[in-house]
Formats: sequence, C-alpha cells, structure tokens
Amino acid sequence: MSNLRTLPLAAEPCCAPLVHEPIADDAAVELAGRLKALAEPTRLRLLSLIAAAPDGEMCVCDLTEPVQLSQPTVSHHLKVLVDAGILTRDKRGVNVHYTLVPGALDSLATVLATPTRV
Repeated sequence: MSNLRTLPLAAEPCCAPLVHEPIADDAAVELAGRLKALAEPTRLRLLSLIAAAPDGEMCVCDLTEPVQLSQPTVSHHLKVLVDAGILTRDKRGVNVHYTLVPGALDSLATVLATPTRV
C-alpha cells in the first residue's frame, strides 16, 4: 500500500467509468489499491464513524471503543485509509483527528457507476 502515497487525491477520478472504456494498467493498480483499502470491515466501520460524525472528523482516541480494537490497530487501519487518499489526518498536540477527503467516495462511485442506457 505504500505506493499509494504518490497518487493524486481520491477526489480526482483515476479513470473513466469502467463501462465506457477498458481501464489502463496504471489506473487499475490505483483503483485496486483504493478498493483494497475499503475492502476490510473495520476500515469501513471507521470510515462510516468519521463520515457520520457531527463535524465530519474524529480523534483516533474516540475510535477505539466503537470498533473494540487497540489504539495501535485502529491507527494502522486509519493509516491505510490515509495512504489510499480516502482520509486526511491532522495532528493536534498528542491527538490525531481524521476527516474524509472531500469527493473521495464520489470519485470511486463515478468509476464504478453503470449509467442507465436509453
């Protein structure tokens, strides 16, 4: 997953919707990395908790209890989501807060969308 750090923000789609044209090799690697980051139940739960928070952000210290995992394990899962361009992190003193990258999920939905054919 470490090669995902150099990718553009997830808010920018990697490629055209899959039903419009075949996906290029490099775009397939990028998309697979983002989907792999999401394809884990704990990460989906963490993403949901953060996105549904009243102010759209949560401290890692508030995420351990809902998922019943240790802080290092939660931090690892959050790092995977940050490296995939789905979350951002903001260190404030000893606490780290996470937010959803604007448009990150929309860009994935765009690539996976199946348009209605008339």
